[in-house]
Amino acid sequence: MSFFGFGASAEVTIELNDAETRKQVEVRNEEGKKEKLFLFYDGETVAGKVNILLKPGKKLEHYGVKVEFLGHIELFYDRGNHHEFTSVVQALAEPGVMTKNTSFPFEFLHVEKPYESYTGANVQLRYFLRVTIVKRISDIVKEMDVAVHTLSSYPDVNNSIKMEVGIEDCLHIEFEYNKSKYHLRDVIVGKIYFLLVRIKIKHMELAIIRRETTGSGPNTYNENDTLAKYEIMDGAPVKGESIPIRLFLSGYDMTPSMRDICRKFSVRYYLNLVLIDEEERRYFKQQEIILWRKGDVKQLRKERAELASYKSQSEIKAEEEKAAAAAAAEAEEN
Repeated sequence: MSFFGFGASAEVTIELNDAETRKQVEVRNEEGKKEKLFLFYDGETVAGKVNILLKPGKKLEHYGVKVEFLGHIELFYDRGNHHEFTSVVQALAEPGVMTKNTSFPFEFLHVEKPYESYTGANVQLRYFLRVTIVKRISDIVKEMDVAVHTLSSYPDVNNSIKMEVGIEDCLHIEFEYNKSKYHLRDVIVGKIYFLLVRIKIKHMELAIIRRETTGSGPNTYNENDTLAKYEIMDGAPVKGESIPIRLFLSGYDMTPSMRDICRKFSVRYYLNLVLIDEEERRYFKQQEIILWRKGDVKQLRKERAELASYKSQSEIKAEEEKAAAAAAAEAEEN
């Protein structure tokens, strides 16, 4: 919108070169609604074109046009500030006057996208393209969000989880989960053993809890969200009884575990075992699990090859620039 309320003098659209073939994923936005965004991975090139459409009979005087690819972290309780962890910019046009509709191609080669897109209760990590037409009074700005997934390979060490829940002379339970690290479409398999039962348990359930932590020190905020509940039993167990657990993760809206991202936030997941007796007393035991996104082998190889190629090209370019600088310095001395 212009400062005087007459509306923008031009409409801006952003098109990706591979929009017809690039995968789209559903992402929950800040309002809690789902929207489809184009999916990218770390190291992939972001390329397309910016279209500037003028109103009939109008011209556009500007002080330059640029497009940026940005990665931001924004805390909802501190909206005036945001942390920028990825920022690349490309100038599209020098200051001048546009008299007709114009398109500008852009390309950001092998952009680093180190973190997964995330929108939580108190924080948002987002990637987006931003086009800015600089004007004397009010800039014209157009943004386009994209989604980013971080891929992982199978963890080298994945130990099982064994824990005990006990109340002296009243209750002794052992529970075991087959591993401690799960990919997002994995299955949690485990068993619960009742070694001593002298209280009347009427209900038992297993819950998956997401804990979002933002801030630091005295300004730390924790937000717990129960994503899933799995009823293990309804009724009183007996000593020596063993109950199997099988919980499928693919049906739940989860991201990989995220630890201390840019010192701004963390996202952790916990298995929470809850027992309720006939007097409505609750006994629980919590255990953290690590979630990761299983990458397609071909996609992982492609991503690593692109990054390796980009790094080698960057090294060659740096060496060429260094050699040119040395040659120039030598020429000045002579």
